[in-house]
Amino acid sequence: MDSFLNNFSLLVLILLVATPLALAQTKVGFYSTSCPKAESIVQATVKKHVNSDSTVAPGLLRMVFHDCFVQGCDASILIDGSNAEKTAGPNLLLRGYEVIEDAKTQLEAACPGVVSCADILALAARDATVEVGALTYRVPTGRRDGRVSLASDTSNLPSFKDPVAVQKKKFADVGLSAQDLVTLVGGHTIGTVACQFVSYRLYNFTNSGGADPTIDPSFLPTFQSLCPQNGDGNKRIALDYGSGNNFDRSFFKNVRDNRGILESDQSLWQDSTTRNFAQRFMGIRGLAGLTLNVEFGKSMIKMTNIGVKTGTAGEIRKVCSKIN
Repeated sequence: MDSFLNNFSLLVLILLVATPLALAQTKVGFYSTSCPKAESIVQATVKKHVNSDSTVAPGLLRMVFHDCFVQGCDASILIDGSNAEKTAGPNLLLRGYEVIEDAKTQLEAACPGVVSCADILALAARDATVEVGALTYRVPTGRRDGRVSLASDTSNLPSFKDPVAVQKKKFADVGLSAQDLVTLVGGHTIGTVACQFVSYRLYNFTNSGGADPTIDPSFLPTFQSLCPQNGDGNKRIALDYGSGNNFDRSFFKNVRDNRGILESDQSLWQDSTTRNFAQRFMGIRGLAGLTLNVEFGKSMIKMTNIGVKTGTAGEIRKVCSKIN
C-alpha cells in the first residue's frame, strides 16, 4: 500500500510539473475578447503595405521563418542591438520590419499591452501570402515575446548552400518533417534573391571555374544573363523563374527541370524523399497529389508554433524592436 501511495504521489507530482508545459498552447481566437480587432488591424496593415510594395510579402514570410528557427517564434528577430539576430549575415537583407511596427503602433493604441509582436509576425506572414494568391488559414495566437536576441544563435538557420540532408536535419531538429521542408521551401514560389548568393553557381562552382552541372544547360545562358559575371551583386532575381509574383506550384516544375535558382532548392530533386513530395505537389500521375495552398497553411501553423512562449513566459513588448 505504501509503495502504491508513493508511486501515486510521484505520478501526481510529475503531472503537476508537466501540466504548465502541456497547457502552454496557442489557440485560434486568443484575442477575441481582449482585443477583438487584433487580426483585422494586422490584415489591413499588411494589405496596405503589400499593395504599395509587393516585395513586402515574401519579406514577411522569410522574416517569420528566420525568427522561428532561432529561439522559437518569439519575435527575437525584431529586436535592435549591435549583436542581435538581425545583425547576423543571414538576416541582413530581411525586410518588412516597418509593417510589424506599423501594426504594433495601431494595436497599442487599440489594446495597450495585449497583442505580442510574435503574434503580429505570425499573422502578418499569413496575411502577406494571401495578398499574393495563397489560401488563408487560421493562425493560432497567444505567443509571448522573447527577451533574448543574439546573432550567435543564428547558426542553425537553413542556408542557400545546404545540401538536402542538412536541410532535413535542421528541419527535424525543430520538429518539422521532410514534407514540411518541401512545402515551406515551396514558399520560394514568391520572392527574389540577390545575385551575390547565386553567382558562384554560374561561374565558380567547380575548380576549373565552371557552372553548377545540375543547372539545365539550355537555361544556363538565361540564368547568366540575369546575373552577369562581375555584375551587380545586389541585383535581385525571382526565386521562381517565370512566375516570381504568383503563389503557385511552378516552383516545383522549375526544380524538376533543373532551373532552381538556389542550390538548396535544386537539391530537393536529388533526394528521393523530397523529390517525391515535389512530384506530388506537381500532380504527377500515379502519385497521391498534394495541394500547395492547402499544405502550406498546415506547415506554417506547425512552424509558427516552434518553441512558442505562452502563459507567463516572455513578455508583451510595447515596441517590437526593443525589450520592455
